[in-house]
Amino acid sequence: MKIGIASDHGGFDLKPTIVEYVQSLGHEVTDFGPATGESVDYPEYGEKVADAIVNQQMDLGILICGTGVGMSLAANKVRGIRAVVCSEPFSAKLSRQHNNTNVLCLGARVVGNELAKMIVEEWLAAEFEGGRHARRVDKVMAIESKYADQIEDQPFCG
Repeated sequence: MKIGIASDHGGFDLKPTIVEYVQSLGHEVTDFGPATGESVDYPEYGEKVADAIVNQQMDLGILICGTGVGMSLAANKVRGIRAVVCSEPFSAKLSRQHNNTNVLCLGARVVGNELAKMIVEEWLAAEFEGGRHARRVDKVMAIESKYADQIEDQPFCG
């Protein structure tokens, strides 16, 4: 599989470990950056990987920031992305099997190198089970479509 990987400065030190590990599992990896550990804005990198997935340049994505939360928020704004933050392997596995997630988000300040590798391994090895889960994922995607136009028309409330 083709896996797109990116981080922000908070996940930069974990990224090379994950890139190397994913390659060792036999997958092709594209590193979407950043190239240094200097401060960057996570939305830019989350969007790069998410865009590559929805445009079928990558099969799946892995995003790494301090907690995984910021990257998941950014990636999930791209229509068709189902990003999940996982801090343990069981949820990672089930997110693929039941929710057909296509982006895994990790928190470098939450998980260490070895736990991150276990999470990645379970997530990449799992396959979507379909069946009753497909109906539910379709409903999630219908919610995304329903509110897509309304969200674009809303002013920022922050």
